[in-house]
Amino acid sequence: MKNDMDLGGKEVLVVGSGVSGAAAAGLLKENGAIPVLFDGNRELDVAALREKTPVFGDVRVILGEWKEEEIKDVVLAVFSPGVPTDLPMADALRDRKIPIWGEIELAYRFAKGKIAAITGTNGKTTTTALTGEILASYFPDVKVVGNIGIPYTSVAMETTDDTVTVAEISSFQLETIHAFCPEVSAILNITPDHLNRHHTMECYIAAKERITENQGDGNICVLNYEDDVLRAFGETFKGRPLFFSSARELSDGLYLSGDVIWYADGKTKQKIIHVGELQVLGRHNYENVMAAVGIALCMGVPLPDIVYVLKRFKGVEHRIEYVAEKRGVAFYNDSKGTNPDAAIKGIQAMNRPTYLIGGGYDKQSAYDEWIESFGGKVRKLVLIGETKEKIAACARKHGFTDVVLCDTLEEAVDVCYGNAKDGDAVLLSPACASWDMFPNYEERGRIFKEYVNGLQM
Repeated sequence: MKNDMDLGGKEVLVVGSGVSGAAAAGLLKENGAIPVLFDGNRELDVAALREKTPVFGDVRVILGEWKEEEIKDVVLAVFSPGVPTDLPMADALRDRKIPIWGEIELAYRFAKGKIAAITGTNGKTTTTALTGEILASYFPDVKVVGNIGIPYTSVAMETTDDTVTVAEISSFQLETIHAFCPEVSAILNITPDHLNRHHTMECYIAAKERITENQGDGNICVLNYEDDVLRAFGETFKGRPLFFSSARELSDGLYLSGDVIWYADGKTKQKIIHVGELQVLGRHNYENVMAAVGIALCMGVPLPDIVYVLKRFKGVEHRIEYVAEKRGVAFYNDSKGTNPDAAIKGIQAMNRPTYLIGGGYDKQSAYDEWIESFGGKVRKLVLIGETKEKIAACARKHGFTDVVLCDTLEEAVDVCYGNAKDGDAVLLSPACASWDMFPNYEERGRIFKEYVNGLQM
């Protein structure tokens, strides 16, 4: 156990009533602490919350804002990932010398075993899922947690010294770590994202690099050699960097040469796999594969076990996911393309003329490179959400004028289907978050698939 704070009988402020907050409250209760729930939503129906989430059944709830006396006995605050750490509330807690942890940090303090942690702007979920499958083929007890959808706190008390945990960690979650230290970490890439939260690229990069903050001798960080920021970061990393590259041969690391992925250890090299044997498409996925292989090798998995899983891995839902073919038109769900760089990868993976559905919540992204990546492949850009006018203006600036604005996702699907011909593709790859119209990208992708499957032949 890595927890040096005795929480038994102490009040801990849990900020946020969602899945992360509920899992954190459960872990705190299990270890004798007294969670106190704070939610900024004054209109929250507490009775409905307690019925839906029993862990909050006997928990004191504070809504909207707190009075000084309501938190006078609190010794720790646990923030859900969606709660910014630069709010006045956070400043008030720091002024009172109350530590602010995130759900990842809380889980880490009570969990056992070894950890592989993965971050990056794009590819986190695919790499985490693949790494989890590889490790599970070799180790008897593997947990896959974090931003992938399973709170780390919900399984922390199930871990033993023999457990291997694979954690997908977002920049939001990395803002609130303190002691968190994985045996192996990975930063897949860094491109502009979440600037409405982090404000500057420098702050965003610093948040991502915090995954290595407590690593040192004996620890490894897997890094993308083709990312200029990460290549430079590898020179200052206190542990051992392990690079991967999709553009050049490395004397020490993983690399793609032609259609083959290789691993070199500084002395010899060995073939990992021909990309034709993989079930995932696109150079970005080959990078995800190399990162997962690097993590697995560093965690001690033999190469034959790794290759066995690579050949069978089918990717993850909502990431360039084939949905159906209707009248010769292929539909793909890339709802997880929540920023321009991720959406570029979706376009690059298409091998047909494409009708592209984009738009959504505005994270203050720029869309120029996304529009420029169309390269004659995109026949029509169909836009929804609060960014549709902004993206349409950007498209016109770059000379792309075949743009349709729609009010709903269903309307966008109908427009694409009504125009697409046999041999075309329809791709939902929004380049934006979902929060203006949907609770999350999963729901957006699920509803897209529902609409597609309901189309008449």
